[in-house]
Amino acid sequence: MVSKVPDKISDLRAIQVLDSRGNPTVEVDLHTRLGSVGRAIVPSGASTGIHEALELRDGDKDTYGGMGVLKAVSNVNRKIKPRILGLDCTKQEKIDRIMIDLDGTANKSKLGANAILGVSMALARSAALSQNIPLYRYLEDRKRYRLPVPMMNVINGGKHAGNKLSVQEFLIEPVGAKSFSDALRYGTEVYHALKTVLKEKYGPNATNVGDEGGYAPPIESTEQALDAITSAVSNAGYGDSEIMLGLDAASSSFYDGKGRYSIDGRSLSPEELLEYYEDIASRYPILTLEDPFDEDAFSDFARITSKIGKKVKIIGDDLYVTNKERIERGTKEKATNAVLIKLNQIGSVSETLSSISISKKAGFEVIVSHRSGETEDTFISHLATAVESSFIKSGAPSRGERTAKYNELLRIEDELGKDALFSNL
Repeated sequence: MVSKVPDKISDLRAIQVLDSRGNPTVEVDLHTRLGSVGRAIVPSGASTGIHEALELRDGDKDTYGGMGVLKAVSNVNRKIKPRILGLDCTKQEKIDRIMIDLDGTANKSKLGANAILGVSMALARSAALSQNIPLYRYLEDRKRYRLPVPMMNVINGGKHAGNKLSVQEFLIEPVGAKSFSDALRYGTEVYHALKTVLKEKYGPNATNVGDEGGYAPPIESTEQALDAITSAVSNAGYGDSEIMLGLDAASSSFYDGKGRYSIDGRSLSPEELLEYYEDIASRYPILTLEDPFDEDAFSDFARITSKIGKKVKIIGDDLYVTNKERIERGTKEKATNAVLIKLNQIGSVSETLSSISISKKAGFEVIVSHRSGETEDTFISHLATAVESSFIKSGAPSRGERTAKYNELLRIEDELGKDALFSNL
């Protein structure tokens, strides 16, 4: 991180606001003595891994159905604030460590990962503003930056929609574009073409959208969804080399806990599910496959990575939950060749950067990701730029909390000019 003139924290204030699902979340403003004010809003997931840091909720059923975050807000204002006032706002790792030690639990359950992360993100923003540099440059100072390929969730299933699809996300990945802005255009054109395909085949209700802006059509099989997307890619005038596809299976959501997976109306063993994925990857231009097995099935992940990893990026999300110890285990067992990074899975900026560093040293592709319960905060656009993430997951090019991330990347690209590179995957 860039560090110049020290600027001390003068005030800290958290309030309860709403995320994209209408659920409460934590917003933090961090003020410095030189006048900087960094604001951060914490996202929330629906498909959460059991090993994630704890998002503290109030549990009061009479208020927001128990989803309130006033306890976390109070922890920022009453417990964290007194411990960090007067400290240099550029000391990210030091201040994150103070909060982690103050919490004192393995999963941040005392203060809440939402409380700690809100302060951590606001701290980074304040430090960048104090030094009059963009957030991405504060996080990682380099001459040129490689912008990520957008991974757009254009058909929602699983816990992100109300249809019968087991697979949670069907993604388009415009890898053939020459710039981020072109990639965003490619993906948006396919998204609109897909609306026409779905409406003609399944009726107007097929174009209702899920949590991440993708369509939630009344279809029941993975193959039907992939066929619709490949038709849209073709109708938009693109080919397989320009736009490839991705699946986020989120397999823990259709795992029965006894060794069987329910998908497309079938009950499959891990071996049969591996064959299922091999077949799909042989017939469609699949580039990425996220969480193909249950969140603790390291050996099954290793088998599929060994089988199709040269062609497909096998991504660990629930498997790793941005936790460096789990990522280190994955590197030893060769469980995947890529890792998904979510700030609120681990609960602080410095821990997130540490997990990214470990992943890159292991040769893993890094994918910075949003959550299904998002906000207008654009922190992940800067994080993806700073660490030169191969991809960014931010949903469909629809809904303001999703397009906010894409629009911020367009601004970053414009600001960088000739120093804006684009991923070559």
